[in-house]
Amino acid sequence: MNILITGINGFVGTNFTKSWGNQHVIYGLDIHQSEIAGVVQTYGWQDLKEIPQVDVIIHLAGIAQDVDNNIDAKTYFAVNTELTEKIFEFFLKSNASKFIFFSSVKAVTDSVKGYPLTEMIKPRPKTLYGLSKLRAEEYVFNRYLTTRSLYKNKSVYILRPCMIYGPESKGNLNLLYRFVCKGFPWPLGAYDNLRSFCYIENIKFVVEQLISESYVESGIYNVCDDEPLSTNELVKLINESLGKKSFIWNLPKGLMIFLARCGDLFHLPFNQKILNKLTENYVVSNKKIKKILGIKEMPYSSRQGIKNTLLSLKQ
Repeated sequence: MNILITGINGFVGTNFTKSWGNQHVIYGLDIHQSEIAGVVQTYGWQDLKEIPQVDVIIHLAGIAQDVDNNIDAKTYFAVNTELTEKIFEFFLKSNASKFIFFSSVKAVTDSVKGYPLTEMIKPRPKTLYGLSKLRAEEYVFNRYLTTRSLYKNKSVYILRPCMIYGPESKGNLNLLYRFVCKGFPWPLGAYDNLRSFCYIENIKFVVEQLISESYVESGIYNVCDDEPLSTNELVKLINESLGKKSFIWNLPKGLMIFLARCGDLFHLPFNQKILNKLTENYVVSNKKIKKILGIKEMPYSSRQGIKNTLLSLKQ
């Protein structure tokens, strides 16, 4: 099968190429046209007309959420929205039969309270990142609905993963790992939050099923591990991987909020934004994607995925 992957130099793209390089003919599309093992050739966005015919397009390219707010609206929408529009129009004109667009749960909401986030919840993102992803989703799905009578052999999948992690990933898990490695007691034990994560092997499995199955209904699907984890559980798993005992302090929430406000005032590393990030709830439901694929559970549990990732961090 011939596959085009945009944003192929990113974490998800490189994981796909490592697994599929010997199974499929893979072409890349990225800003940087470097040689990648398992990839026939990588093209620039100005070279769309030169790309050979493919069977599947996986659109990963985009700008990730910038928590420091250094990216302006124009850049977010130029990359996350306009490039998606461009590659989707290319898909409609091509012979490719499947288009898989990686959006984000942040296209729906910035925080989840109460029940798990499902695909039925009306999107109300507040960040520029979330808005740019939602606009891209709307363009893709509206164009698909208005043209599907003309392109009956084409399927479109919009995937909304939560935080993707795995060996060699960069993000909050790595920051938490470095903090715990220093041997400091974990001071946020009083917060019993739950967050959903998405192990790279699970999302790889989902995409492999979408590619290989002759027909899977087009639609919007959340993708995540089956069970959420608390930050306290992550700290315990990290210490376990290091062969250390966990020291978790249940300091009063009022004290932690006061310290976080002081961090804002004096520009310290620990501030309200960090506190919210470490203690927020964000539970996502993956029931819809499992039902459509006919599976009862994802191949890897969150704990398995976290342990595999932590093992790689020790090396």
